[in-house]
Amino acid sequence: MAKKIILALIVLILLVIAAMVFIFNNSVDVYIDGENVSVDTFTLSDIDTAGLNSDICEYAVDVMNDTTSNATTLKGGIENICNYYGLDDVEVNIDSSLGPDQIPVIVYVDGTSMLPTLKDGQKVLLNKTHNVHVGDIVVAESDEYGGIIKRVDQIDGNDVHLVSDNKQVSYERINGVLYEVKGISTWVDISDINGVVIAY
Repeated sequence: MAKKIILALIVLILLVIAAMVFIFNNSVDVYIDGENVSVDTFTLSDIDTAGLNSDICEYAVDVMNDTTSNATTLKGGIENICNYYGLDDVEVNIDSSLGPDQIPVIVYVDGTSMLPTLKDGQKVLLNKTHNVHVGDIVVAESDEYGGIIKRVDQIDGNDVHLVSDNKQVSYERINGVLYEVKGISTWVDISDINGVVIAY
């Protein structure tokens, strides 16, 4: 009788362990609010989860600042980091203040070229996407001007024309030469757009 009870207990323990492994599969949950990143890793594996979470946070911040990255890039990179730490077959979940699989980024306006819509120093919320439409305000990287925030004026295939909202023209004398100062009007490639401003 005692042998049957011990055997039943062993079977029960094995079933509980199997159920735990099935229920608690490896997962990484990432939450992004536009400025901050938090990471929770769930695993039964004996790994350095603190180091893993720290590396994932750093990578997520890099993705937020890279114009060519998106949620798919973020997930793939996180899977690679997990593999490096010995965590295979991991489910990566991206959530944000904009919803699942979205990457919000908070940026600050620098200058007056988007007056009266946006003011110098104003904080805006950006949805990291290349899905842009005429009339959208976007943040982009321009070869000529660097990082800019402008309105989409035209779209021609992968070429996007961006303009300033501020149409005022002024004149400034520098070293005896009179210069015309006006808003930017430039073309960028769609891949140079970091995202669309969704709240300001």
